[in-house]
Amino acid sequence: MQLSDLKPNTKRDTKKRVGRGGARGKTSGRGHKGQKARAGHSIRPAMRDVIKKLPKLRGYRFKSIKDSAIPVNLSSLEVLFEAGDNVSPKTLHSKGVFKKKGEKYPKVKILGGGKLTKAVNISGAEVSAAAREAVEKAGGSVK
Repeated sequence: MQLSDLKPNTKRDTKKRVGRGGARGKTSGRGHKGQKARAGHSIRPAMRDVIKKLPKLRGYRFKSIKDSAIPVNLSSLEVLFEAGDNVSPKTLHSKGVFKKKGEKYPKVKILGGGKLTKAVNISGAEVSAAAREAVEKAGGSVK
């Protein structure tokens, strides 16, 4: 066997090159003149011009949005939990109250919206004054 006898197993597919005579002809599908008709030149996306004009958003901004707690009303605790259940961010996530971002559970704040008739034990969550009063009145506890 000689080097000149070697051939590839599969046929080599080449991309059709536009703008070199042949099938397309005249402007070769590029319209007429201008920057878009030239070879090798691309136009910067318009969105990038908008972004470049904005001031840089550094790390110290918008912390209040990132760290805000997820609000949960007493009315939703009444529907989701039975008497004597423990209410925590983990149990609220398992009941489908909110979606978890990443590995950690987000902060949760129990608010006093609605009525609570069942004694539930709340732990690992912030509780408003009205909600604390309603939970303790129903016979539950807040840790």
